[in-house]
Amino acid sequence: MKHSAPNHTMPFTEFDGFERGLLPVMRHFILSLTAPETQAWQHAFSVAIERWGRDQGLVLAHLVFKVVKATLHTRPLGLAFNDPLCVETRHELTCDERALLRMLHHMRRDETPAARDAVSELTGGYPDAHLIQAGLTLASQFPTDGVGPAQPARRPTLRVVR
Repeated sequence: MKHSAPNHTMPFTEFDGFERGLLPVMRHFILSLTAPETQAWQHAFSVAIERWGRDQGLVLAHLVFKVVKATLHTRPLGLAFNDPLCVETRHELTCDERALLRMLHHMRRDETPAARDAVSELTGGYPDAHLIQAGLTLASQFPTDGVGPAQPARRPTLRVVR
């Protein structure tokens, strides 16, 4: 488990609000997969539900889990990540966390060359099909219009018509 603080603070400004919201969910899943006894996956689902609502949050958490699991499969030595519950490092990124967010950032914007570079950076040059599929699945369900921070589309409220 590479659970460590970053060498320096990396800016969050390159990511939109939706992508910044993914970070604590990702961290909890990374912790859960590297130290199963923590059962941090429960926190990941809770954070996603609190931020995006039950319907969208559960779907999003599941998709993030698939991305994290596929990423860890390509990285036998694990990922450097910050403690998801640490207040001091909440707004800091490790190089690995930044690479993972960059990949999703470019996939959501359909920026293929940049997404390909981000996958290569994340995996050490190996274009893993499962990771790419997991990332593109998340990106297709939660795209951005390129104008501002993207939020998952809300389902219309159902009401009884008499």
